[in-house]
Amino acid sequence: MTQPIEDYALIGDLMTSALVGRDGSIDWLCLPRFDSAACFARLLGDEENGHWRIAPLGAADGERCTRRAYVDGTLVLESYWETETGTVKVIDFMPQRDVAPDVVRIVEGVSGTVRMLSTLRLRFDYGHAVPWVRRIDGERVAVAGPDSAWFRSEPPVRTWGEDNSTRSQFPVTAGRRVAFVLTWHPSHEPRPEPTDPIEALECSLSDWRAWASLCRYDGPHKEAVVRSLITLKALTYAPTGGIVAAATTSLPEELGGVRNWDYRYCWLRDSTLTLGSLLTSGFLDEARAWREWLLRAVAGAPADLQIMYGIAGERRIPECELPWLRGFASSTPVRVGNAAVDQLQLDVYGEVIDSLHLARSAGLPAEAHSWRIQLALLDFLEQNWQRPDEGLWEVRGPRRHFVHSKVMAWVAADRAVRTLESDPSLPGEVNRWRAMRDAVHRDVCDKGFDPERGTFTQYYGSRELDAATLLIPRVGFLPPDDPRVCGTVEAVRAELGRSGLVRRYSTADTDDGLPGDEGAFLACSFWLADALYLTGREDEARALFERLLTVCNDVGLLAEEYDPVSGRQLGNFPQAFSHVALVNTALTLAGMEKRTTEAG
Repeated sequence: MTQPIEDYALIGDLMTSALVGRDGSIDWLCLPRFDSAACFARLLGDEENGHWRIAPLGAADGERCTRRAYVDGTLVLESYWETETGTVKVIDFMPQRDVAPDVVRIVEGVSGTVRMLSTLRLRFDYGHAVPWVRRIDGERVAVAGPDSAWFRSEPPVRTWGEDNSTRSQFPVTAGRRVAFVLTWHPSHEPRPEPTDPIEALECSLSDWRAWASLCRYDGPHKEAVVRSLITLKALTYAPTGGIVAAATTSLPEELGGVRNWDYRYCWLRDSTLTLGSLLTSGFLDEARAWREWLLRAVAGAPADLQIMYGIAGERRIPECELPWLRGFASSTPVRVGNAAVDQLQLDVYGEVIDSLHLARSAGLPAEAHSWRIQLALLDFLEQNWQRPDEGLWEVRGPRRHFVHSKVMAWVAADRAVRTLESDPSLPGEVNRWRAMRDAVHRDVCDKGFDPERGTFTQYYGSRELDAATLLIPRVGFLPPDDPRVCGTVEAVRAELGRSGLVRRYSTADTDDGLPGDEGAFLACSFWLADALYLTGREDEARALFERLLTVCNDVGLLAEEYDPVSGRQLGNFPQAFSHVALVNTALTLAGMEKRTTEAG
């Protein structure tokens, strides 16, 4: 039985992550990295594709825990089960690793006596490879090809093999703890030193609390903001500073549909919004690491700039399908990799340059080669900004002259001008970039604005709308009180609105190369709140923000999209873009946002 996307909670160790369902089952875990093959893939298949459930003995399939929550300021999850014989708590987390990744699950009695059942079904290679499992010194070790995992409990409990799974049954009474540890390592290497689960719990709680205490945000809904920042931290690959767009692949934008993509990579366009939220919230180390990942990733010929990279900056992300997985809610195909990596999306040049301008303005120490990279990107963009592209929504239909792409070309030139004006000692031709900025501005206003309807459109010559045009006042292309901005906000709200939220664009009217529909896009809905605030409609902005907070699941997490009719979250989960947008809107409403909003 497929659990709703919103039934999952995230745990992770800053190199990979797992999703824990409300039924006590870990249904998604990639080891050793975010983009590695999953060893628990029930999320996209069924029980035979791998999962690990701990629940009271006799709990039916799909039966949920009574309540759950993260320990404040941490990524440590506590799930409570209340039964006729007593109450038990399951603590789930992944300690920040020294060598090998661990999943730790501690079962603790709260009252009475509860008999528990653990069912561990490892399936490497996205649920395709059944490992050989044997017992060594009271522990289980599973091996299949390059993968190996050790499984143990402290204290030891009765464990046996059944139906290609490892099962453990045991009672817990008030105050008693039984800890399970699953440790992965390459099968050709020696077994790593065992982790002390109780010590690991104390360290994890301490580490997360110390990190969360750095948050400078002190406005309304602080709990939701801190939870979003913790989620962004959890989606960070610590060795490189790269932030993945989501922890999953192929969670559908429409249940039963084909809009299923792999988001376990780093998108350049996320960089500006993410940097802004990290810098303003006080997380300078994370902002610096993300900026440095960005500089490494984009180094090279400007014509070879990609829209996304692997978490260590890898350039090749070939897309393929996994036919043995039936897909979440029968949504196929299940894809790994992402062919959009080969698209031309001119907006990313503006986003990269805007990110580096933002970092410089915020006082991050400048990298010596950063400005040279930006000049090379500007040279390329000057010669290519008039080309059609696939746009930020990565349509798989024909290339268009997308308005947002042109606006971001303007942003690139504008930030170059601002940088040279603030530091004339830097090399560069300020008049050249002013001329480019003016040319792009005229082009967009002449060709991308529909004077009859008073709104900017999705692409030149179209009547379709695009929620990305809500960013026009935010990036400073036009002032918020410009009638063209106000008209665009109204048009997007009226034509792309869905039960108060906002779609990216109309799938019925836009040829994006795919059948089917999708839900309201949560980041765009936050952008509407920003635009309402900037155009002086503060009460409406706050009301929309409050509405969006109700979309968060019971532990404060957001997917990419939401279906207001069914009340279901859609798309990959948790989605960094949604959480960045939540943080930035909260900062805007609290008067802490430092983005550029004055027209150039």
